[in-house]
Amino acid sequence: AVAPKYPDVQFVFIDGWDMGMPNLVGVSYQEEQAGYFAGYATVMEGYTKLGFSGGGGGNNPACIRYGYGCAQGANDAAAAKGETVEMRYSWEHGSSFSASPDLQAMLSGWYNAGTEVIFMCGGTMFNSGVAAAEAAGKIVGVDVDQSTQSDTVITSAMKGLAESVIEALTKYYDGGEVYGGSMKLGAADNAVGIPTDTWQLENWSVDDYKALYEKVVAGEIKIDNDDTMKDPSKAGLENVTFVK
Repeated sequence: AVAPKYPDVQFVFIDGWDMGMPNLVGVSYQEEQAGYFAGYATVMEGYTKLGFSGGGGGNNPACIRYGYGCAQGANDAAAAKGETVEMRYSWEHGSSFSASPDLQAMLSGWYNAGTEVIFMCGGTMFNSGVAAAEAAGKIVGVDVDQSTQSDTVITSAMKGLAESVIEALTKYYDGGEVYGGSMKLGAADNAVGIPTDTWQLENWSVDDYKALYEKVVAGEIKIDNDDTMKDPSKAGLENVTFVK
């Protein structure tokens, strides 16, 4: 609303999109990469029964990429270990991105059925996940490092919000070529990842993570970014068994 009124002011729309304004750049992220790192790390730590609970009802592209990336990471880590892992996957109760008693009850049921770690991807849905996990399991956070919010958080799939602001401002002051249009940032821009300082991982090292990260940056590991893949059981991931 404001940008068209001030055409000489440059705007950065963080976690946004191209709105067709010559003085605005939308900055978005390769969430599939962040999800991949989280899924890979979780399996390498030794967890074999995973869950994903996503927001947007399966219609939010970023949440879909997070979840699909997590499933791909879990699949590749399981393949590296020569094993198969189990994953429960749901968009139920997530359309509003909100915590709810029904969501907590569903997640508690997952934990009681053996699920060890659930990737909570959807705003305050995280609170329902924590409430369920504090009785029986662990959580993977999303977007930012959520380790300070609960001892149940083993790691988080993060977007580098600060790094992306620096990237956008640097490109502008180096020549302004980013205005308008969009920037989609990922591992190559140091704009996605998992927090090594706060993770609760003991069986997978920071050096191993850095080596994996460099392979993604170099393009040696291909991560599908299909943001319509709300049901990864159809993606042919041979080392993940999806269960209800």
